[in-house]
Amino acid sequence: MFTSQTSSFQESIDVDERDVDFDNEEIAGYSQKIQQINSYYAIYYYQNTRSEASGESVAWSQRRSDSTTSQDDFSLTLLDASLPSEAEPELRSYISRRLSRGALLGGMGNIATVELSIPEQAVGCYCCLLEQEKSPEQPEADGNGWVVIELDKYVQGLQGVLTPEMQNLETDVRPYLNQWYEESVMHIHRVVQLLQANVGYLLHAALSHKLVEVTGADEKTKADVARFIKAASLQGLVQEDTTTASLCKAISEDSNTNLIINCSTSPPTITNEVSNRFCDDWIQAFVNAAERFNPFLLRQILENFKLKAIQDMNNLKRFIRQAEMSHYALFRCCLFLQSCGNGDVLLQNARAEHSSLPEAYGIINVLEEFLGEQAQGTLY
Repeated sequence: MFTSQTSSFQESIDVDERDVDFDNEEIAGYSQKIQQINSYYAIYYYQNTRSEASGESVAWSQRRSDSTTSQDDFSLTLLDASLPSEAEPELRSYISRRLSRGALLGGMGNIATVELSIPEQAVGCYCCLLEQEKSPEQPEADGNGWVVIELDKYVQGLQGVLTPEMQNLETDVRPYLNQWYEESVMHIHRVVQLLQANVGYLLHAALSHKLVEVTGADEKTKADVARFIKAASLQGLVQEDTTTASLCKAISEDSNTNLIINCSTSPPTITNEVSNRFCDDWIQAFVNAAERFNPFLLRQILENFKLKAIQDMNNLKRFIRQAEMSHYALFRCCLFLQSCGNGDVLLQNARAEHSSLPEAYGIINVLEEFLGEQAQGTLY
């Protein structure tokens, strides 16, 4: 089965690779790149004509001959679509060209810009060839970007609702496809809309491995918050060892430090909230993008927030290595932690990563004492 889902997000996901060294003006500037986003879907039956055609595929081709595109070795038949009628044949033609070139692999989607006869001048089109049974040796999608991974997971869910002859098209398949954008893309937008300026506490909790409890909310909201935290967390992207894992577990098991979001009040009540200047500096960019209803830009902001945190973590580790041999490097390290606004999180991770290195561990102790004196009881 072949599915295609489109949206006018291409400008949002076409982000140049560059050094992630943002200042406040650049962060605030994200909120200006806004456009209204529409979403569509189309689902096709793909038949490889080199193999013996099944009775089911012949029936589909005969029934929908006006909506079937045939090539030498395959045919593509429209089953359902929310696209305007003039745009669907253009999309089918585009998909056929990609199939002819062997540009689509079963179960692994990808995104490209497509020009269709719809109000948007160009759309980002996610395409995935959904096989009846996933090959056990097929690798999981990686390196394709967050949009593809989220949509790959969602499209695989179609296997649970598809039936021969599509008898449940209106009852199951169509409602499922109509929700792709809401379920796969909008969760970060919903979290930012829920927390507004308090989103900084959630960003800090994600970076510092704090457990977040959501009370007084439905399961969808709890799942949205969990997905947001996973997207913002550095776990799996920075060097971790058994000590780091132990630290994360210890922090998570300390109920006195858990961030609690009580959604039974409006706005939600936050307990055990902790943030820092680094997280606070990103709040306005999130809030502005949410107000202008651009979830793809929201995700890009979240990715750049995480990249900046990783960059600062790598800088700190380099300074610590240098400080083992130079007092001047130690001074530079103090200045860096003071200016980055994320000293508490960086030192927490550095302490875990350097626990087996006595010299580095001693330097971290000095840095913590220095920042504690400079903070004078305020968060650093």
